[in-house]
Amino acid sequence: MSTERGELVIIDTCYTTVHTLGRKNEASRLRYMQKDGSFPVVFQKAPGQWSLYLIDIFTTLVEIRWRVMLLIFSLSYILSWLFFGLCYWLIAYVHGDVDDAQHTTCVDNVRGFTGAFMFSMETQATIGYGFRGMTENCIVAIILVTVQDVFSCLLDTIIIGIVVAKMASARKRSQTVGFSSCAVVNLRDGVLCLSWRLGDFRGNHILEGVARAMLVRYVKQPLGSIVISYQDLHIQNRDIVLATPVTIIHKLEPSSPLYLLGPDDLLGDDFELVVSFTYTGDSTGMLHQTRTSYTPADIRWGQRFQDMLKMDKRHYKVDYALFNVTTWVPVPLLSAEQLHRRGSPVEGSQSRSALFASNKRNGHTCKVNSDNTEEVMQQTCL
Repeated sequence: MSTERGELVIIDTCYTTVHTLGRKNEASRLRYMQKDGSFPVVFQKAPGQWSLYLIDIFTTLVEIRWRVMLLIFSLSYILSWLFFGLCYWLIAYVHGDVDDAQHTTCVDNVRGFTGAFMFSMETQATIGYGFRGMTENCIVAIILVTVQDVFSCLLDTIIIGIVVAKMASARKRSQTVGFSSCAVVNLRDGVLCLSWRLGDFRGNHILEGVARAMLVRYVKQPLGSIVISYQDLHIQNRDIVLATPVTIIHKLEPSSPLYLLGPDDLLGDDFELVVSFTYTGDSTGMLHQTRTSYTPADIRWGQRFQDMLKMDKRHYKVDYALFNVTTWVPVPLLSAEQLHRRGSPVEGSQSRSALFASNKRNGHTCKVNSDNTEEVMQQTCL
């Protein structure tokens, strides 16, 4: 398999799921997942495209926009009032209540369509003004009132259930849990690690959740089709207690698909890091998922996240203004594989000055003192 650059890309398929897409006409490549977690995917000629939405009508109504839901909410009541009002008017017309004012009516004070519509609305909304009312003269009208009462209860149950489900939607809760805008690569215990930050922006804490990361690669076949491969990344401490913001860590070990990737190869490579956090809401008990993705341009080599957790006598204080703020740290400009062959900087101090050279990247100059082990170098707000 070859990419657009003509380089050979070898993908380990032992733990890789491969899906093949159709041919692609455009030269530019889209993101597999947007930063907000949405997928730029459009289905064409799907089997039973419209019938699937009608079969699962409840889910369809929950997923539509609020303005469409309010329109359906209003029309469902107005149309039902018009339908039953028309039925009452037909009963009054057949019974002779419209033409003869002295005739005994089926419904008091209903002698036209306007009165029938008002009686239908008062009956279904249980207003009961007392001016119009059902009599014992027409059994058909009594049956129609009973049917309308049952239908009214059923309609109210459906509408209220859909509104409550939309208000408690998992998508709204997932917007209050977010990932950092970038990922960073730095040293932890002498090992290169890829890490990103996760935080809950609400006061009520999430006590149980599972983090997951997946590497998505795009490979173009000679015939023009696109192959997308998926590889899971091992994460330390996959089960997370999100009482305070946490940093999710993936070690660049020999089993990692990013083990051979160096800072010079980062922007030249073509992959996407898809991360997600699945958790249960403490207030509703519903299952939620927050997700985002990082491209090579979103990964900062040689930086770490700024500390945002402080402690006083009574509380732990979290400063979310520093959620996306990073700091330059001394990191060798080598891949994890090259660093492993040359020896960790902690183990081989003689090569430390050669590994930590002055570096200018993305318009920022990062000068590292080999004798200084502190990680406070240069701060940049992403």
